[in-house]
Amino acid sequence: MKEVEEQFEYLKKGCVEIIQEDELKAKLARSLKTKKPLRVKAGFDPTAPDIHLGHTVLIRKMKHFQDLGHEVIFLIGDFTGLIGDPSGRSATRPPMTREEIEKNAETYKEQIFKILDEKKTIIDFNSRWLGKLTSFEIIKLTAKYTVARILERDDFSRRLKEGRPISVHEILYPLMQAYDSVALQADVELGGTDQKFNLLVGREIQREYGQEPQVVMTMPLLEGLDGVEKMSKSLNNYVGITEPPLEIYGKIMSISDELMFRYYELLTDVPLSEISRWKQQIAEGEINPRDIKARLARLIVADFWGEEAARRAEEEFVRIFRKKEAPTEMEEIPVAASSLPLIDLLVDRGLLPSRGEAKRLIRQGGVYLDGQRINDITYTLALKKKQSVILRLGKRKFFLLKRNEN
Repeated sequence: MKEVEEQFEYLKKGCVEIIQEDELKAKLARSLKTKKPLRVKAGFDPTAPDIHLGHTVLIRKMKHFQDLGHEVIFLIGDFTGLIGDPSGRSATRPPMTREEIEKNAETYKEQIFKILDEKKTIIDFNSRWLGKLTSFEIIKLTAKYTVARILERDDFSRRLKEGRPISVHEILYPLMQAYDSVALQADVELGGTDQKFNLLVGREIQREYGQEPQVVMTMPLLEGLDGVEKMSKSLNNYVGITEPPLEIYGKIMSISDELMFRYYELLTDVPLSEISRWKQQIAEGEINPRDIKARLARLIVADFWGEEAARRAEEEFVRIFRKKEAPTEMEEIPVAASSLPLIDLLVDRGLLPSRGEAKRLIRQGGVYLDGQRINDITYTLALKKKQSVILRLGKRKFFLLKRNEN
């Protein structure tokens, strides 16, 4: 293991807050002396099947602890998922079904090992202990924290002022998450800045159960591709780690130069000194920011798909967007009729979700046939036998429309 200060500086990168820094240093020093690794926990409610780059900010910090020889626990909140995390919510979150949770949990397990070392990672489910708590034990747990403290949460106090309902089960959520730390005897808990209240409750509840309180490390919420809202699938500003390499590469190349450095800091292991040097070189006109962004895109694709896939994605991106050539591989869409309204094709083949979306994309100039922009929503596609044309939707989606021989 590295020395305490060296470990601390490595772990500190990208953190918003460490509560408390001196406690973390003390735990690291004790770990070095006793040769006993720290137990580091991060919880994930399986509310969606896909992990995106926003989730990986926490997972990468887990990897940093893992690199230093510490024990990391990827905790799937299959029990707390039944409650629904109220953090940042303006209304009660609908509870998930057991089937939804189990399905999403399985996909999580498949995806996290693109970052974490499978042999060194503990995957656990909080239903293992929360599901066994008796009514007596739950009442005993709730007696260790006050309603007044719970209602100090910004989202709860705001909902009270606005007259929005707060269900009793939502009040239980922070206590259940805190009990996870007791059950796992966590030395450190990681979470986003929106989780700070819950993580601090964990410290208090551990004290109540006679344990040394965990160190809380909060990580920033990663902005999505728009650079404004946090990355979210519902806002369609996300990069899924299981998306095709070219899709990931293209999305990264679409972000602003300012956001690029934010991604470097939170999604890569490039030293901060190197990032600062690039900023200065760009400001002085010594290097093109596009080249630094391309490097970021390669690094991120390589993390999830490997170096060779990253190289091919870059070559394909250059072919399509700089040389204006068609991709080497495209999904083939057979067309049976000699003439077919374009909107019907787009919707019936599932290329776009609705006629309204198809009309919107055409009006915005986002539909091309063989490189020619289609502006007419009544356009009819006419193909001769064996004829094919390249359909492009937006910037990165290409399809080969090919007339059937019949």
